[in-house]
Parts: sequence; structure tokens; C-alpha cells
Amino acid sequence: MAVSGDFWRGRRVLLTGHTGFKGAWAARWLHRLSAQVYGFALPPDTEPSLHALLKTPLAGETLADLRDAGVVEAALAEARPEIVLHFAAQALVPASYRDPVGTWTSNVIGTIHLLEAMRRHPHPLTAVIVTTDKVYANNESGAAFPETAPLGGDDPYSASKAATEIAVHSWMKSFFAGRHRVGTARAGNVIGGGDWSADRLIPDIVRAAQKQDSVILRRPEATRPWQHVLDPVHGYLRYAEALHAGKPGLPESLNFGPLKDQRITVGTIATDLTKAFGAPAWRHEPQQEIGEKGVLALDARLAAQSLNWQPRFTTQAALDATVTWYRDWMAGADAAVLTDRQIAAFEDGL
Repeated sequence: MAVSGDFWRGRRVLLTGHTGFKGAWAARWLHRLSAQVYGFALPPDTEPSLHALLKTPLAGETLADLRDAGVVEAALAEARPEIVLHFAAQALVPASYRDPVGTWTSNVIGTIHLLEAMRRHPHPLTAVIVTTDKVYANNESGAAFPETAPLGGDDPYSASKAATEIAVHSWMKSFFAGRHRVGTARAGNVIGGGDWSADRLIPDIVRAAQKQDSVILRRPEATRPWQHVLDPVHGYLRYAEALHAGKPGLPESLNFGPLKDQRITVGTIATDLTKAFGAPAWRHEPQQEIGEKGVLALDARLAAQSLNWQPRFTTQAALDATVTWYRDWMAGADAAVLTDRQIAAFEDGL
């Protein structure tokens, strides 16, 4: 089911993390839907950055840290949103080992500052708080996690996001009942054109191809629920629509993941993409201090039942679209044109 153009047209939206990869795609799509988007985020931390390349018009923007509670509350008051989409986070597992305290304060305390600003806001709000597929206590059995699976996390990033889920649940039950409508969305391992983050597979391959270096893999045997960025963003927008409408029986948390049979290893993707980009073969260099899980899968049937949401892309189609975006951009195409084209094609297929 497509997102509702009538719903988003003119709608005031506070989007945190709009300068990041997923946030830049979301801001672009919301702009195409004629929403009034107010961004809150740190300045882009990559060069290049999709946010800078797209130059998506915004109704307002605050470049600041969620850990500054006063600035968060002021930004919410200025935006006067009807919808809050919370993407902002420290989202990398390796970085969480280098700075665990910063990861926890960004992800947990930053989100609590947003929740507190919402609590004091004078008008009802609808919010989708985006966490991750890594919020579940993962014993690496290979089973796909439903939303009812126990929360947990061994590494600082995963644990901080599980704690974020608990904080959101607490504010929902303690302060928001009958006033704000809030849900958490769990998705991860998102791919697509325009990601230049450190320690992510496809950006690392693109950089390696540009330098004609070999990309280094930590765990080539690991499997992940890979999905094109437009699939979860589509889910977030549909979730916000349903929450705002007060749809009866809507779950307070939803997984957004690929089809059940779409499990592909890191090594397989790296082999295919190094060939596609003309990069040297990858190398395996284990990093024992980075305790990432080898197997991860999500059960997204509840999103299908609740929202009539299904992933549009197979994993292979997601990889193909990603390669096309980067190839065309490296050949001189305009990033905004490439992004708009893929959003339009996605919408046409719904």
C-alpha cells in the first residue's frame, strides 16, 4: 500500500537525523509529498554527504545535539509538528566500542530529551521512534525475531537501543496515554545510494573501488536482514499514518525487514559488489574486540498484518538499485535526480 499524499501534504513534521543517510532519503521523500519538514540533527559527519548533495528544501532546521535538552525543547516548540520521526542516533557498532558512553548518552538520553519535550508540548503528537533490528537478545539460533522476543544486546550500540525501547515504552505508559500516539520501528542493515558512513559494508566497498584498495571484512560469514532504504522508510511513513489515525489494535512496536528467504552473507555481497564496482578482491581480517553477532533476522509479518506493508525490493534488487545509484553518481549524475528517480520508481510499484 502506498503512502498517502493527501495525509502528508502540508503536514508539519519534525525529522531528527535528517543529515544522516536514512534521514536524507526520508526528508527527500517527505519533500516530494509536500510535507513541511523541520530537521534536527548534528551537521553531516561524512564527506561527501547525501544531505549536502540533495539540498532538500526544509521548512526549518536546527543543527544541534539531542543531548542538549533545552535546544531539543526549543526546536519542538518552533516546529509545532503534528508528526515526529526520530531517526537521530549513534548507529554504528564499532563506534560504540570506541565511545560507549557517547553512544549511550546519544541514543538513550537524547531520546529521553525528545520524549520529555513531547511530554511538555501543549498539543497532541504522533511519533515513530526508530531503533534497530539489533534490540533483541540474540543467541544466534538463526530464528527470525518477532516483536515479542526479549530485548537485549551485548555490544554498547545494541544495548543502548534496547534501553531506548524500554524508555519509550515507559514514557508511553506513564505520560502519553490518551494524548500522544507513539510507536517504535525496528529495522537495520539498510542499504542504498548516498551512504558514506564509516564501518559499513557498501560504503567501504565504494571507497575501496575509488582507491583501488581491497575492502577489509570483519565477518564475511555473517548474515544480515539487508534492505533498500526506501522499504523501511515506506514502513515508517505508513506507521505514522496509522498511529495518527488511531487505528484500533495497532502494535506499539513493529519490525520492518526483508522477505524471509533473503539471507545473504557479507562475503557474498562483498564478492558481487567488488566485481560490480571494479574493486580488488576483499580481504578477511578478524577484529576480536568487535563483538558483532554473526546471524540476525527479523520477522516482519506483524507489519504486513497491521499496515499491509511488504518490502518492495528483494535483496538482489536492493543491491542492484544501490550499485546503479553509485555508478551513475560517480559518472557525474546529479544525486538529487538519481534519488528522485528511485523514489518515483518505488512509488510507481506500490
